[in-house]
Amino acid sequence: MCSAATGRTPTCSRCSTNAAASATPLNDCGPRTSVLQWLPGVRHYYRYLLPFMPLAARWRLPPSDLVVSFSHCVAKAAVPPPGTPHVCYCFTPMRYAWHMREAYFGRGLKGRLLDRVLRRLRDWDRRTADRVTHFVAISRTVQRRIQECYGRASAVIYPPVDTDFYQPAAVRREPYYLVVSALAPYKRFDLALQACRQLRRRLVVIGSGQDEKRLRALAGPETDFLGWQPDEVIRAHLRRCQALLFPGEEDFGIVPVEAQACGTPVIALARGGATETVVPLGGKDAPTGVWFAEQSVDALAAAIDMLERHAGDFDPTVARRQALRFRQGRFAEEFLTYLENVLHGARGDLPLAA
Repeated sequence: MCSAATGRTPTCSRCSTNAAASATPLNDCGPRTSVLQWLPGVRHYYRYLLPFMPLAARWRLPPSDLVVSFSHCVAKAAVPPPGTPHVCYCFTPMRYAWHMREAYFGRGLKGRLLDRVLRRLRDWDRRTADRVTHFVAISRTVQRRIQECYGRASAVIYPPVDTDFYQPAAVRREPYYLVVSALAPYKRFDLALQACRQLRRRLVVIGSGQDEKRLRALAGPETDFLGWQPDEVIRAHLRRCQALLFPGEEDFGIVPVEAQACGTPVIALARGGATETVVPLGGKDAPTGVWFAEQSVDALAAAIDMLERHAGDFDPTVARRQALRFRQGRFAEEFLTYLENVLHGARGDLPLAA
């Protein structure tokens, strides 16, 4: 989160020791972290500090022309100077407090004890939304959540995807499916493992996370866990796999767009951001993937079978063209134009992203 002043070069007044000092170019602006950053070994237990994050997010900003926050949890709670517009690029209202409590914390006694904490977090989250003058959502899915949670309208500007790096290559497709992600319970990769086991299809899993031990226990001999891998390795697999499997409900979902940028079809749950980025088989437009309606092993297995039966319907050039709708240059143009409109008093919203 940073406050920005006007001018050709975006600048930040937060880094000045004297509020009246001249602003600092954003490229020269280092991160300023909260006291929570300095707790010993915090990277291993930061999730448990969620109740304390609102206390750490009481930023009071120096005089500035515009405040921009990028928020999925607490950054939008920054207190802007009086009369200063605050644009929040919202990745989602906090998932764990509003929409995915059980997916993050589970059921039972542990979950019940969290009720009071999460209720207070929701109240705080709703109150601090009043510090934002303009919300920008990363997808229509998040736009609906902002309306539901905060009672606020928002524009939609899709995030940038590096379609220059993720490109097709002249390599032969191989008969395996791919998962690329942090291995978190809400992403439901257990469905991918079990569906591939049921169909006896090879599956490659790239990523690590708190759900890895459980997933390894579910996996059959057809599944290979590669752990964390650099972008070049991910790109190589996206170019060679038969399809990317995406069984979770995401706010947007960068990986399905990266897969399509490589000419690869996507099998995705028909909820969340994937419904805005993946064109389904059976629609009026040329498909870039297959949707399945429910989070079950049988539904995902049926979607894999459908993709294989209709393999000739998927054109890599169509997938690539779909991905280019989310290229980086498009994001920069749309978002900077939006900020200029807000800064100069123009109507602070944009039409829904096409």
